[in-house]
Amino acid sequence: MVMRRTGAYQVVKPRHLRFVTLNLWGENGPWEARLDLVADKLAGVLPDVVALQEVREVPGSVVNQAELLAKARGWNHVFAPATAWGGGQEGLAILSRFPIGAHDARALPHSQENEGRIVLSARIDSDFGETWVHTTHLAFREHEGRKREDQVLVVDEVIAAHKNDNPQVLMGDLNAVPHSDEIRWLSGLTTLSGRRVYYQDAWDMIHPKEPGHTWARDNHYRERMYWLRADRRLDYIFVTPTRRDRRGTVHEARLIFEEPMVLGGGERIFASDHFGVLAEVQFLAEDPAGTPPTPSTSGA
Repeated sequence: MVMRRTGAYQVVKPRHLRFVTLNLWGENGPWEARLDLVADKLAGVLPDVVALQEVREVPGSVVNQAELLAKARGWNHVFAPATAWGGGQEGLAILSRFPIGAHDARALPHSQENEGRIVLSARIDSDFGETWVHTTHLAFREHEGRKREDQVLVVDEVIAAHKNDNPQVLMGDLNAVPHSDEIRWLSGLTTLSGRRVYYQDAWDMIHPKEPGHTWARDNHYRERMYWLRADRRLDYIFVTPTRRDRRGTVHEARLIFEEPMVLGGGERIFASDHFGVLAEVQFLAEDPAGTPPTPSTSGA
């Protein structure tokens, strides 16, 4: 926080925005209890923006899960369907305590009718002005790295098309480990199709030598897809490069939803088959001395 004195009062201006991403795992398992667990945890960490993947809505049986979470907090949300599922739809969602302005979704390469892949973008009208955030869910099979490469190329095009004066944030289940070409490309470590980019991997900025597994054998829900290797980091928060005025600096990154709720009979309920990620990113500009600039009083 930044304290400024105005007359007899001190105005508290935040420096950071807090972001959370989670693959919600649809209506699998005890989904209503899981959703309650998600809502309780979000109430405790007070994020500014939440990105969700595998959000389900099925008429007559499952109310849109993002809508339920947003209503529980009085937040705003947008939802974009990616594929038909179980008589309803599965898709992506973005929730925020701030107003959500323009939003759009774009299909990704290799998207199919029975396995849609999209990127959802939303303009968050935050205390720092228009802030674009994006979420996606990439091809999940371990041999589909080539597909994911094509998909991240398009995701980058989408982010570039929404560029403004603020940092941008990409969140989601990318279904790829940090040393894969698709993640290394986002991290500025390799070339794809003759292109280079650089985004900050929030977890790696704070915990460069820690695994940060989000698809973990400690979570028994993962066993439903036992053929996929356990103990991998698949879920990410990426931030555009830090500015000279320190905007875009990642100040915190940690796992979230990694602890189960234990019921009276000993049953362990996790929020999802994935763990989530939380990151705090600076959006308030600072001068080179490390203090926020003082607004001019000269009228110039």
